[in-house]
Amino acid sequence: MLEIHNLTKIYDGKVLAVDNVSFEVKKGEFLAVIGLSGSGKSTLLRCINRLIEPTSGQIMWNNIDITSASQNEMRNVRRKIGMVFQHFNLVSRSKVITNVLSGRLGYINPALSLINRFPQTDIEMALKQLDRVGIADQAYKRADELSGGQQQRVGVARAMMQEPEIILADEPVASLDPVLAHSIMQYLEKLNKEDGVTILCSLHFLDLVHEYADRAIALNQGQLMFDGPPKEIDDAKFRSIYGQEAKRVG
Repeated sequence: MLEIHNLTKIYDGKVLAVDNVSFEVKKGEFLAVIGLSGSGKSTLLRCINRLIEPTSGQIMWNNIDITSASQNEMRNVRRKIGMVFQHFNLVSRSKVITNVLSGRLGYINPALSLINRFPQTDIEMALKQLDRVGIADQAYKRADELSGGQQQRVGVARAMMQEPEIILADEPVASLDPVLAHSIMQYLEKLNKEDGVTILCSLHFLDLVHEYADRAIALNQGQLMFDGPPKEIDDAKFRSIYGQEAKRVG
């Protein structure tokens, strides 16, 4: 479904963020991307939907070459690639339901989106998705009135409004406490198991990787250090990913 071939990203200033990385993701897989802060996880995910432009390499998705797609082609591609962000990326002063409905922007007339006019069917879908993540009763509150965990649920509901085939979750629980982290991971797991949505989720903590992911890839200084089942991350692999002084906590 998704093929990454020799992907490299070099930022201005010659910072090598992703270094010749290759891997494949099967349809319906839950893939964790792990590594230290600054290892290239976020850059990798954002290159996949070209929020960040790769320097070189190829990204193939459903036989479409994303790396060479035009902006019009990317509009169609992005309809089916949902994104969940670490810091939620909500419009804080807008209502929760308006934030969720923004997930439909790739499907409606751009002129209508400018005045927040959405079909009734989309409004009903938004309420259904909010109910699915347990906050339908918050639909008409301002987004900034919600807790961090609730705001991330809004982010998940927004991604689902795209009816995605794949969700890129960029450290979605890094700013949440452990209990809330598990609740968000459980929603992503539900979308994966019940809806068949492919999940690529960058994570710091191995306990979450072991509990929710089918497979993990690991980056260190932009290089691919591991690709396989989480249970195969032994002490030697762990130190190659996190450094020789790191201690396992999960």
